[in-house]
Amino acid sequence: MLRALRLVPAQWLALWPARWLAQWPAQWLALWFALWLALLASVAQAQLTEVRLPDGRSYQIALPDGVLRPQVIIGLHGGGGNPLQFALNSGLMRPALANGHAVIFAAGTSRAGPLLAWNAGYCCGPAAARGVDDIGFLDRVIDDAAARFGTDRDGVFITGMSNGAMMAEAYAAARPGRVRAVAGVAGTLDLARFAPRGAVPLLHIHGTADTAVPYAGGFSQSGVTRTDFTPVAAVIAAFVAAAPGPLRMQATQVDGPLPVTRHDWLRPDGRAMVRLITIEGGTHVWPGGRRARRSGQGDGVNATQEILAFFALYR
Repeated sequence: MLRALRLVPAQWLALWPARWLAQWPAQWLALWFALWLALLASVAQAQLTEVRLPDGRSYQIALPDGVLRPQVIIGLHGGGGNPLQFALNSGLMRPALANGHAVIFAAGTSRAGPLLAWNAGYCCGPAAARGVDDIGFLDRVIDDAAARFGTDRDGVFITGMSNGAMMAEAYAAARPGRVRAVAGVAGTLDLARFAPRGAVPLLHIHGTADTAVPYAGGFSQSGVTRTDFTPVAAVIAAFVAAAPGPLRMQATQVDGPLPVTRHDWLRPDGRAMVRLITIEGGTHVWPGGRRARRSGQGDGVNATQEILAFFALYR
């Protein structure tokens, strides 16, 4: 089932707990809606279409103009998020479309309501507790988009934030033949369940002050999950080990509002097979996104730009 996405206030009311809205005066709600509608205009212009699969699950897709068989970037929201929230926060859609990519924002699952999550092994929420087959779901999304819209089923890139990053890296680890490159932001792969089965180029972006998914691994200090998260270093080592042939490591430091270290594991042809961007003092945000700007981390690394540049190496 297809429908053009209609971005109306009632839809966004459903995304927020009623107890929050009940505390706001009517004039605040009116201002809130006006601000959201201004932001949503940029999404509406991209002509997002919602697709509902026979099993009831869904994804949103935007297609570039004049591109036959476009390669696909799949974006996965974090735990408690949703496709539209991730599209707005990341700002991924417009530049990806301008580069000729189709963009898919897939939807996780929940027991009820709009707070969605992915089963990325050790996280998160009801999706993980119930053992939802999100690997199979993403297989179906890719195949459905190719059949309906003529996208390139062999030209798939995938990225995500937090629980979405865990899911993106899990899908790449489980389906190396389907993924050209993967990028994870502030979420680490469950290596016990999803050790890489083959070589996939990886970009990983993570802040050292992330207390929700700690850079050094271990339990969250600020989230609602009691997951023992994989250290970033272990994820990087697993993808490096899966790469064919020797890789040469190169480190670059960049000064800025928050110091950044970029580690590249380079192939003989000079392309980075694995890239780690470490943001000293960075927290659990999408660098350069709306939430990052509100927390004073809007300058410096822009995750969307970094991801698109990395994906361009493997188009």
